[in-house]
Parts: sequence; structure tokens; C-alpha cells
Amino acid sequence: MTLALIFPGQGSQAVGMGKALADAFPAARAVFEEVDSALSQKLSDLMFNGPEADLTLTANAQPALMAVSLAVLRVIEAEAGFDLAREASFVAGHSLGEYSALAAAGAFTISDTARLLRLRGDSMQKAVPVGQGAMAALLGLEYEAGVEVAREAAAAVPGSVCQIANDNGGGQVVASGSKAAVEKAMEIAKGRGVKRAVLLPVSAPFHCALMQPAADAMAEALAKVDIKAPKVPVVVNVLAAPITDPADIRRRLVEQVTGTVRWRECVSWIAAQGVDSFYELGAGKVLSGLVKRIAATASGTSIGAPADVEAFKARPR
Repeated sequence: MTLALIFPGQGSQAVGMGKALADAFPAARAVFEEVDSALSQKLSDLMFNGPEADLTLTANAQPALMAVSLAVLRVIEAEAGFDLAREASFVAGHSLGEYSALAAAGAFTISDTARLLRLRGDSMQKAVPVGQGAMAALLGLEYEAGVEVAREAAAAVPGSVCQIANDNGGGQVVASGSKAAVEKAMEIAKGRGVKRAVLLPVSAPFHCALMQPAADAMAEALAKVDIKAPKVPVVVNVLAAPITDPADIRRRLVEQVTGTVRWRECVSWIAAQGVDSFYELGAGKVLSGLVKRIAATASGTSIGAPADVEAFKARPR
């Protein structure tokens, strides 16, 4: 069995996430305490108890999702004897999950990752005034067709931005940009027979050119953070290819703020290297579900609760 670890992005958060892990495992509690300390905030209390509206805020959701992912990793290291450098061929993460992947592989400390994600969330929220941007899922549309729809929508609304933010696979792409242009993209897509076009409940238009102020803020912050070579290659969103050089990691994280999350290509590339088992560490099961739609020969398994840890301990070696 050849495996890769994958790490979820925003949208997978839910009140109560990580609580059962913290109750059961000291290794998980230690991660949550480290993140709380790094942010000078009892983020773990917000994760465990809500309110949901506060947890969903981008500046909270991003470090919180990373905390749960790294807590799962520390637990399977402690309880199942998992050794990432020895057992995993690659790591990858969806959007903010790329930071989780990098922390898992030792490129960042957990504390630095929490602070970077807090800044990333704040910067992304502030980049576009509320109500001026939007994101929409276009279901039943492949990436190339989605790019054409976004281009047409931007051209139809002078001075607007519309890009494909996510290529999630299985005929699911997400358009992002100026609200009027995204709504136009939905209209064009419906005219081309997409199954569904639905506005997403997000607070900002992520992964498009409108996020340039956030990219600038991340470039400044990343320039000051120590980045080590990861223990295993990280397959990054903007390239759908593996990198290990710290300078390259820094550059690609900045590009990622305004660039497309090429998730379909990331999973396809990893599977093409012979990886047959993808383990999603953290909250939710979104990515493990997508794996099954992208790579027919691979399995996707989520680990987010104590029972999942027990199942992982019993996996075939």
C-alpha cells in the first residue's frame, strides 16, 4: 500500500470538531493548546462549543481546521506509530489545507502555521468589501469549459473579475470574482446545461485576482517565517506538482491566494505515481469523497474521530 495524506480546506468546519480527539488523546490536547497559545485566543473552546457564526469567520475557520488536522496527525503518530517520512509518499491540502500539509511535513511549526492562517484569513476578508464579491459552484462542468464560462462572464460585465477558483474534480468547478460577473457566469453555465449553479455562503471571493491585497500581505509575512524543507514532497495547488525547496514553497503560497486550486490535477498526479490510499486528516469527509470521483483505482479515507484512529491502527501494512 502506498499512501498520501490530504488536508481539508474551508467549509469543512463544524462546531464540536476535535473535541472527541481532545477528550481521548493527550497528543491532540497538546496541539490545541499550542494553537491557542500562538493566537492568544481560546480557539479550541470556539471549535468545541461554538457559536457557529464565529467559527465560520474566515480568520477563525482557517487556523481551526489546521489545528484539527495536525491533532489527528499527532494522534496517529502516538497511537498507531505512524511515521510520515517513512510511510507517506506525498502530502497535499486544499487551499488553507496546503498550510496544514506543510506543517505536517515539518516545513512550518504549528505555531507559525496558526499565525500565518490567522493573517491569511484576516487579509482575505479585508481584500474585498462585503457584498462586492461572490463564489458559485458550477456542477456538471469540467475545468476547461468552466474557464471559458468565466472568461465570457468577465467580458460581459465591464471592469469585473471572474475566474475559476477551484477545480475540484468530478465535474465540480467554482467560479469566483465580482458578484455581478459570478452571477453572469451562473446564467451562462445554466444555458450550457450544467446540473446546478449555486452561490456559496462565503464571506469573500477567494482564489481570484481580487485577492491581490491578501497575496501581498502573505508575501510580507512569509518572508519573515522560517521554512524548512518538508520531510516528504508537497503537491501544491497552483502547480499540481511536488515541491520541496523552501523558497519555492514561499513563492507558491503567495501565488495560491489569487490562483486556482487545481485539486483534480493534484489527486490525479499523486495517483499516477502509484499511490492507492489517500487519508484525509481533520474535519469532514469532502476530500476523501472527491478522491473516489477523481482516481478510480484509489481509496479515500477520512480520519477525524477516535473510532477512525482505531480503524487506521488496524489498516494493512
